Amino acid sequence: MASGTALIYDDEMTSYKLLWDNPECDIEVPERLLSSYEQLKRYHLLERCVHVPVREGTEEEIMLVHSSEYLEVVKSTQTMNEEELRRVSGNYDAVYFHPNTYRCAKLAVGATLQLVDSVMSGKVCNGMALVRPPGHHSQRNAANGFCVFNNVAIAAQYAKRRYGLQRILIVDWDVHHGQGIQYVFEEDPSVLYYSWHRYEHQQFWPLLRESDYDAVGQGKGKGFNLNVPWNKVGMGNSDYLAAFFHVLLPVAFEFVPELILVSSGYDSGIGDPEGQMNATPECFAHLTHFLMQLANGRLCAVLEGGYHLKSLSESVCMTVKTLLRDPLPQISGEMAPCLSAVESIQNVRAAHKPYWKCLMYEVPPVKTAAAIVSKADAHLLPISVQVEMEMNAQELKTLVSALDAELVKEERALLSLQNVVAILDKILKKKVCNGIAESSLASVSTTFALKHCFDFGLQRVLCIVVGDVDLELDLDDGKILLMNICQKQQTEKTNSKYHISLNWREDAERNNFFCAVLGFILPVAYSYQPDLMIIVIGPNRSLGINGISLLTCLLQGLAESRILVVIQDTEIKLVQSVAKTLSGVPAPDFGAYAPASQENVLEIKRLRNQLQQEWKMLRCSVRDWISGS
Repeated sequence: MASGTALIYDDEMTSYKLLWDNPECDIEVPERLLSSYEQLKRYHLLERCVHVPVREGTEEEIMLVHSSEYLEVVKSTQTMNEEELRRVSGNYDAVYFHPNTYRCAKLAVGATLQLVDSVMSGKVCNGMALVRPPGHHSQRNAANGFCVFNNVAIAAQYAKRRYGLQRILIVDWDVHHGQGIQYVFEEDPSVLYYSWHRYEHQQFWPLLRESDYDAVGQGKGKGFNLNVPWNKVGMGNSDYLAAFFHVLLPVAFEFVPELILVSSGYDSGIGDPEGQMNATPECFAHLTHFLMQLANGRLCAVLEGGYHLKSLSESVCMTVKTLLRDPLPQISGEMAPCLSAVESIQNVRAAHKPYWKCLMYEVPPVKTAAAIVSKADAHLLPISVQVEMEMNAQELKTLVSALDAELVKEERALLSLQNVVAILDKILKKKVCNGIAESSLASVSTTFALKHCFDFGLQRVLCIVVGDVDLELDLDDGKILLMNICQKQQTEKTNSKYHISLNWREDAERNNFFCAVLGFILPVAYSYQPDLMIIVIGPNRSLGINGISLLTCLLQGLAESRILVVIQDTEIKLVQSVAKTLSGVPAPDFGAYAPASQENVLEIKRLRNQLQQEWKMLRCSVRDWISGS
């Protein structure tokens, strides 16, 4: 299994700059690379990465996307004087050339392809290329928007040709529409291109009609071009997350990519003069985390825009930290997308409804896991998982008596607590990030674990129960959000803000749980912003191993990845799968996307209608937003 994160960078890509006054281009400066690289140094991230040398892209590789005539024009700029460079630059939109531009542009292409080779060969699992000039605007016959050669588009064509890939996902989170990538692949169903971008009803650069939500692709490529146009400035973390939950992630899981290329433009981050958006650097950590659950973790991030040096460098560091599988930071801000974002999301979903099953319905410390299992099963766990000893009996009694004097008298209850408390204590003290524990009495163990959390000083705990585990909890103060995922058909459903029952019947042959996780559980969980999560798996559960692993994977974006999984009636295959997920092993294949049954769809719709005023991240239609405002 591949491991490690590549970082590709070369100082030489800072060796060109604007030679004349041009207010349109003066923000594209060498310091963009230098500041990002220096910040990686300050955070001691460089030494943790695998360093891959840069090479030049070849002419043959560049012509996978660009014409030979255009290549010759760029090549000719090497020997031009300033006046000639200005004249050639004036033939394109928002571009400047320098005698070193051609060399740097070839290095940017080569660095990107080196990253693809490193990931596809298994040398590393993922990585980032800090390159300049950027690429996503450049077209077959034209430079455009600071971009000379289309690095990511070339990488996709290269990966298809060299490695025979049939499904590549390109995620473009730059604040400008990457029309160059769109033009290359708009008729190609092997590449799914997703871009969100400042649009303002075609009043923001590049001022193109084809940047709107209804540009879905052409011919065989229809449905494989996803544009989320932002029609106002100030979009923040909740807007970006909502677009992922309700548009990108459902489609991406259904698409099942073999490789992910990220056009990593950070002008969509807070403080940037181009974007005027409010997404914080932490948001990019969460976006990266979600994408790492696809394509067996094979992800290549390639720098595009970003013009506020502090915001850019911090966001780059957040992306690299996440690629290194560090615990995710808490994400800030009210988790409620604005009306304009909801309108855009609704429009995109409607435009792509004919092409994707998932859109047919309205619903859409050091990273170390610890586990306590039987000694006979310990050798079956991933080597990165540390197997812990049970808590000392006297130490356990002292801890329990301080919170529940009666519980100390019950020998069976104490035995069930040993594993759970031992792991939870390590999580709370940040000795480990997350863990799994067996418990013969999951209800008793979980109830006590929650008391221990609050005694430790936590304010909010998300508790998700899968199967038949009855918890008697006081939920009025909002310190606990309890979600029950069960098969029981209740005649009277009394869901409240902090106690939610999701009646779910899983398809035995296919994983149809995507609908519930992306369309309901994640939006509510991100709205709640817990300090810790407890997933309790009991008997008669309504989810299989794939569904539980999917849930565990995607919840790691919250609470700095602090998750305790409590399992009653242990099944070693389930423990193995959850342990792999928690320890940072690339996500398993969750299987082909399966549409939810009509019964399950109606259940999600019922819950969303009932609870969207309480949990605003559930709003993915204008009607939802207006009725809840």
